[in-house]
Amino acid sequence: MIHYKGAIALGVLLGAAAGVLLAPEKGKVTRDTLKKEGKEIKEQITQDFSEVKEDVSKAAASGKEKLKEDIKKLASKTSYKTEQAITFLEKQLAILKEKNKSLQQTA
Repeated sequence: MIHYKGAIALGVLLGAAAGVLLAPEKGKVTRDTLKKEGKEIKEQITQDFSEVKEDVSKAAASGKEKLKEDIKKLASKTSYKTEQAITFLEKQLAILKEKNKSLQQTA
């Protein structure tokens, strides 16, 4: 979409310049026409850049929200894996505790 707007603006600029330069008019009329066309092109380019900036901002915001969502999912998965690891370690500690008891001598 950005490329199309740039191509359109360039086409308008080249078309306007060719039309004005090839037109058989007096210098003042040509200058006035160039000024008018220049202002119109400037306004169009400003509007196009504004739209592009808005599109980029929306895309960035969307990406930011997706990243936040992905981080929450990752944290949740990590939490479950951590819980599984803790449970495994608790079972291993219980086994070691029982083995240790069998090694202890009663006095």
